Amino acid sequence: MSLSLDAALTGISGILVTPYDETGEIAPDRLSPIIDHALSAGLHMPVVNGNTGEFYALTTDEACDMARAVCEMVGDRAPVLAGVGRGLRDATRLATMSAEAGATALMVHQPPDPFVAPRGVVDYLHAINDASGGLPMMLYLRNDAIGTQAIADLCAVPGVKGVKWATPNPMKLAEAKAACDPAIIWVGGLAEIWAPSFYAVGARGFTSGLINVWPERSMAIHAALEAGDYSEANRLIAGMRDFEDIRAEEMNGTNVTGVKSALQMMGRDCGPTRPPSAWPLTDAQQAKLRSFMQREKLV
Repeated sequence: MSLSLDAALTGISGILVTPYDETGEIAPDRLSPIIDHALSAGLHMPVVNGNTGEFYALTTDEACDMARAVCEMVGDRAPVLAGVGRGLRDATRLATMSAEAGATALMVHQPPDPFVAPRGVVDYLHAINDASGGLPMMLYLRNDAIGTQAIADLCAVPGVKGVKWATPNPMKLAEAKAACDPAIIWVGGLAEIWAPSFYAVGARGFTSGLINVWPERSMAIHAALEAGDYSEANRLIAGMRDFEDIRAEEMNGTNVTGVKSALQMMGRDCGPTRPPSAWPLTDAQQAKLRSFMQREKLV
């Protein structure tokens, strides 16, 4: 039996990769052993169509297919968070389809359009809420320059359950949290490395791409943070830092490249990444990744 949505959101939101076959087409079935491994390790909530899933490299048809496939593969083992975004019509279509596929909640990507008005995003969220039939929404905030009042306005939209905070500004997170309804759930959106800082100001849970490769380490970090053992959490994070450092290179352009390269080393080939992501890793990056994988006995 799966966790409640609240419990899952304050756990680990595991951002799944999008596999491709030899012709470059999506190959959802290749996710099956990755999902099984992550759930058996205790992953609280798989996420489809997140940034580690190359959301912006997918067509809307492909994103719809990925949401259907992941919901089917996960079944009733865990809640599924489905990413939606881009233009309004794409976002609402994907919201409708994700709800029909059985997603538990939606993760709404912050619109990357160069002309975004905060009050326009309010209208955008209302439309997504209507299209999904009222599925709970988690806002994926990657730019806090809109200001605290605008964030509070977004969180006041019916259906908004919480925020995945993905900016390296814990003090602004604390300010936004104080300005919003106490029922809003605040989740660390910058993976394991930033989780202790966000926990310190009241966030709970975090997103993770590491779960595709090493979910046991992610779960151990979460357990340490939930126990308030920051020393242990930081020790565990230090042990996976090389992996995250590789992903952060080239302006984060190797973020998914690092994950898919590690999966290839493990015999779980999910294909390359699509441009403009970097592929493959450089020789130096590949050597650093192999050293990490061998040191941690992942290969």
